[in-house]
Amino acid sequence: MNKLLVSLLLTLGMTGMAQAAGDAAAGQGKVAVCGACHGADGNSLVPTFPKLAGQGERYLLKQLHDIKSGARAVVPMTGMLSSLSEQDLADIAAYFASQNMGVGAADPKLVARGQELFRGGKLDQGMPACTGCHSPTGAGNAAAGFPKIGGQHADYVALQLTSFREGERVNDGDTKIMRSIAEKLSNKDIAALSSYIQGLH
Repeated sequence: MNKLLVSLLLTLGMTGMAQAAGDAAAGQGKVAVCGACHGADGNSLVPTFPKLAGQGERYLLKQLHDIKSGARAVVPMTGMLSSLSEQDLADIAAYFASQNMGVGAADPKLVARGQELFRGGKLDQGMPACTGCHSPTGAGNAAAGFPKIGGQHADYVALQLTSFREGERVNDGDTKIMRSIAEKLSNKDIAALSSYIQGLH
């Protein structure tokens, strides 16, 4: 486990790329198309589309790069970023990062199991607690590029955890940190964890 975390931190430190400085004000004028699915302020109303509001700028920019390059396959966004410049992507990331994410509610029946997984992991299987990267409140670690997940739609979180588990989403780096975690989660675990995260703030 320690080797995995050290490897992850080294990877994050060594793979930083030169990035354009994002301008949130400029970004506001570039997100009209994004708003159709993600909401004008990044708070999507459709639970399978992620909330982008308040998400870490570094994480958002990485996802935009990965989607544009094909490293992360998101079918509804196919071709939507192809005409955008590096500055456009940086501005869009800065705009959504500057917004406030709305909070949701967890299913009371799933809170106990979800909290157990989020705060304790499955140490007997080598799965760390989510708090290590995403913080006890789910706020993430913007500087390190770990996403804010507290308040995110449960349906979206469940979809991503399942995609990591099944190897359909692979843009978590050479350390495969999310894939190695998700492969230890059952469908019931994912449902409980996703619901708990939705209500976390």
